[in-house]
Amino acid sequence: MPAGVDAVPGTTPWATSTADLYRVDTAFLGVPDVRVQDWSLRVHGMVGRELELRYEDLLAGPLLERWITLTCVSNQVGGELAGNVRWLGVALADVLRRVVPDAGADALLARSTDGFTTLTPLADVLDGRDALLAVGMNGEPLPREHGFPVRMVVPGIYGFASACKWVTEIEVTRFDSARAYWTDRGWARRAPVKTASRIDTPRSFARVPAGVVPVAGVAWAQHRGIRAVEVRVDGGGWQRAELLPAVSVDTWCQWVWRWDAAPGQHTLQVRAVDGTGAVQTGEVAEPFPDGASGYDTLVLTVV
Repeated sequence: MPAGVDAVPGTTPWATSTADLYRVDTAFLGVPDVRVQDWSLRVHGMVGRELELRYEDLLAGPLLERWITLTCVSNQVGGELAGNVRWLGVALADVLRRVVPDAGADALLARSTDGFTTLTPLADVLDGRDALLAVGMNGEPLPREHGFPVRMVVPGIYGFASACKWVTEIEVTRFDSARAYWTDRGWARRAPVKTASRIDTPRSFARVPAGVVPVAGVAWAQHRGIRAVEVRVDGGGWQRAELLPAVSVDTWCQWVWRWDAAPGQHTLQVRAVDGTGAVQTGEVAEPFPDGASGYDTLVLTVV
């Protein structure tokens, strides 16, 4: 964890505990109970050679430990379905290089032990990002609720299109011929995470004393990173906030802006600029079909 974070009371902790990481379960009849000795992963499809891995093959490594922020596509603007976790696993790109994907392949269809499927862009796994077959989180074995014994973690892609828990099969395929659980229900086939920012403190409808008020929160744009965060009051000009340290472009960052607050009722909004220089859109969109957008907005009273 980087030095200097968690400096403002009321801000979401930079590191998310295992107990606090959000869950959106797809195993509707209970969490699968998969025994290590029964687990295997088959990698096949449009490949030069098929591969089957056992749990001990993954533990033999090499294992990578990476901080990665996950975000759910169903998260509303300002919502809490995001978390930053220290993952342990094998590089998925290394596994794919062993099977030699065909030149025409562009997708990975992953299947869970309970039949759930995700469809992930192949290029996004092979472009150098730390896509993992994860076996641990926060220094402990992966919990059952989060996919034990093995799950996929792909930074920068919403979980419904990448985070296959209890994964037992990965088929190298094409988007034009494969179908997955949520894409069958109308959600986007390609699902890059949208740039987002959130105000954690003060809270909406709070009453705060006049004077210097720390306005703080988190922002994320996984695999692009955050270049800047800006806050405005009552629709005025955007003011640059201070960014607190982050580990990589694949994690969120905390930010703080010290506001000289005058008495009265005020509206605060926040936006972020990602590492490419693209500014977070203020266009309001609901989560369906490819993630919510708009500015997190709160109203408070300064007394």
